Amino acid sequence: MATVNRKTVRPPNTRAVAAAVIGNALEWYDFTVFGFMTVVIAQLFFPSTSDYASILLTTATFGVAFVMRPVGGIVLGLYADRAGRKAALTLVIGLMTLGILLLAIAPPYSAIGLGAPLIIVFARLLQGFSAGGEFGSSTALLIEAAPFSKRGFYGSFQMASQAAALLLGAMVGAAISRGMSPEALHSWGWRVPFILGLVIGPVGFYIRRNMMDTEAFLHAKKTARRATLGEVFREHSREVLCGLGSVIALTVTVYVLIGYLPTFAVKQLGLPFGQSFTALIVGNLLLTVLSPIAGAWSDRIGRKGLSLWSLLITLVIIYPLFAWLAAEPSMMRLIMVQALLSIALSGYYGPFGALIAELFPAHIRSTGLSLAYNIAVMLFGGFGQFIVTWLIRTTGSQLAPTFYVMTGLVLSLVAIACIPATRPVDVDEARQLSR
Repeated sequence: MATVNRKTVRPPNTRAVAAAVIGNALEWYDFTVFGFMTVVIAQLFFPSTSDYASILLTTATFGVAFVMRPVGGIVLGLYADRAGRKAALTLVIGLMTLGILLLAIAPPYSAIGLGAPLIIVFARLLQGFSAGGEFGSSTALLIEAAPFSKRGFYGSFQMASQAAALLLGAMVGAAISRGMSPEALHSWGWRVPFILGLVIGPVGFYIRRNMMDTEAFLHAKKTARRATLGEVFREHSREVLCGLGSVIALTVTVYVLIGYLPTFAVKQLGLPFGQSFTALIVGNLLLTVLSPIAGAWSDRIGRKGLSLWSLLITLVIIYPLFAWLAAEPSMMRLIMVQALLSIALSGYYGPFGALIAELFPAHIRSTGLSLAYNIAVMLFGGFGQFIVTWLIRTTGSQLAPTFYVMTGLVLSLVAIACIPATRPVDVDEARQLSR
């Protein structure tokens, strides 16, 4: 592709950015709260004579939502590329809010027996379907709403909003785990995070309902052919594979190093339940602040190189950090490990949205993103907690989670290195090239 003048040609669509960020935060807040509450939910909805079996059943339930994500990604991604980002994202947040409601009101196993875990599984499947369409549509919206020269910065709000959602979930988890007795937590306190999510839902729905579709989508709708799944696989298979591989490091770090941390801290390190949330708060606060900085930096120096260096540094430090933590578990060491990993990963999280969004042209962007993202998340993230729990039990090593994460980091390093040097030209760039 020709070299592009980086001069900004139009102001960003701030309403679209707000719609993407608020709705995206709700999606990931609820998804991660379920992971944070695994220990409690396991006891209430999946009772067993073995703690190990109970945790496995709950983490498997966490994972079944990811089976629906590629389905939701394809259906809602095509819908976003045909009907618009606004229509798809409004539908997505409505479905997610319904899933949150079911989790908030579900009676425990002791009240209705087998019906209790079935409600939980159905709610997770519904959330998996809706979340499948969230990433592709919201990332496309962020990239297309931003000035061309600031795509890395605005795209970074994809991961910053996820980190902010994790931060909020960790703060709520810490508050209820420390402020309530174990009896109150198991009786009703575990529902509080989901009820808070219900408050956010109508706000996000209203904003998304009243936003405008992006210029890039409207331009593509007029000039491009109708988006089809066949076109994505036939003409953009390399981009899908590179995008899929690039997502692996994201999903293993989010769902193992972050989502699984409370369970790991309690079951493997013997630390109090509340202490793990302190580490999560520190780590996700750093990611929330540093991701936009890294995204803006990628607009200047390039996304590919920054992402590769970030993942390489993480690969080098992760095993020594976990070995140091396992040798003498403490809250301070847990916080330091989480902080150092968050700092290292911010250079990958920040440019991530723009890095893979720019692989696809606007008329199939949501579909391409959704396919790459959700297949990787299903394979490497959804059952990550289940696999790590099994690995620890099978190997007898507390460091088993690092082997899984390191494998994911290596795969993403290879994928990012193979990203094509050229990319599609969008309406902003085409306008500048014609000058």
